[in-house]
Amino acid sequence: MDNPYAEEARERWGQTPAYRQSEQRTAGYTERDWTEIKAESAALNERLAAALRDGVAADSPTAMDLAEEHRQQIHRRFYDCGYDMHRGLADMYVADDRFTATYDAVRPGLARYLRDAIHANADRAGD
Repeated sequence: MDNPYAEEARERWGQTPAYRQSEQRTAGYTERDWTEIKAESAALNERLAAALRDGVAADSPTAMDLAEEHRQQIHRRFYDCGYDMHRGLADMYVADDRFTATYDAVRPGLARYLRDAIHANADRAGD
């Protein structure tokens, strides 16, 4: 899959175990695998956007369950993603305008909502 940010990611995280694990897992992915991953992500983002639209609190069980699904997808598809790592990703979703724009294109405010739900889910897990 063509990624315009691949070089930046390699420079920032290339020496980390998570990066290496993701490289190993994704090396064998087919075009069909990438299509499935994209569809999974889009469906999850739409459910998160619906929760935001419907006024579901980010620290509600519903939102935290969606955040856990988000974490599990990363864990299953790319690299071992514990709660601390997930929190770091969540913070990046609002700190990096590119991530914010991606999530907020689905629904304005979604990046911040997802970040809050991820933090609440990690808190719920005791991590």
